[in-house]
Amino acid sequence: MSAPTIGSLRVNGATLYYEVRGQGPLLLLIPGGAGDTTSYDGIADDLAAEYTVATYDPRGMSRSTLHDPEAEQHVAEHADDAFRMLELLSPDEPARVFGSSSGAIAALHLLTAHPERIERLVAHEPPLVEVLPDASEHRALIAHVHETLRTEGLMPAMAVFAAGLKKDGDATETKVELKLPPQAAARAERTMANLPYFVGHIVPSFMSYAPDIHRLEALSDRLVLACGQDSRGELPYRPAALLAERLGTELQHYPGGHTGLTTHPAEFGERLRKAFRA
Repeated sequence: MSAPTIGSLRVNGATLYYEVRGQGPLLLLIPGGAGDTTSYDGIADDLAAEYTVATYDPRGMSRSTLHDPEAEQHVAEHADDAFRMLELLSPDEPARVFGSSSGAIAALHLLTAHPERIERLVAHEPPLVEVLPDASEHRALIAHVHETLRTEGLMPAMAVFAAGLKKDGDATETKVELKLPPQAAARAERTMANLPYFVGHIVPSFMSYAPDIHRLEALSDRLVLACGQDSRGELPYRPAALLAERLGTELQHYPGGHTGLTTHPAEFGERLRKAFRA
């Protein structure tokens, strides 16, 4: 494993920490949830044999500092951060982009705003609950999570959030999806430190975002919607499945569940490589 090149990029309201490894066409990996560049540790080096692989800590996460820590967060601004990364690292050629979870939401907005900068986008389980027929129930869930965070604190709010992600009719206790590999102590510490910002600022903004479906339909030839093969029936699976149906594209299934790139890195990376070669 070779050490990545590390850099920082000043953007509107934040300074982004990023890492680059490998050579070839640019592949930008956008983390989701409370994750950062280390979300892709399991696949980045393998992909770097074929691509210039870049990833970054999203604004407000880990080493990407906000100029105003209390600033309201917007999907469009997070997507613009990704655009600035593309402009910096691949100014003359369109790039391949992968986004997971909330990172996939930012990536979808990036595609609609700057399609000329993207050769192909793989969006893995973007929780676009506004496209669902029962969107009002999920708005109530988000409001409940936010109120629980305010009145009871982080872990009760995470429990409410996790319960809302469970499979339809699944009465078993739901574990928070942001579980971490035990060997990654530094990563675990950073992710836990990111959770209050994620629950308080990212969840309300990103899960109330409504994509431009007509625009995505026009760009569907460069969009791959993907879900975990173990995620069927869970909330993050449903929007991607519905969106693929609306766009008339095939929904691809990747190993594992919502965090398949962490639990099945080798298989996940190979599936991603095939998607970008197609």
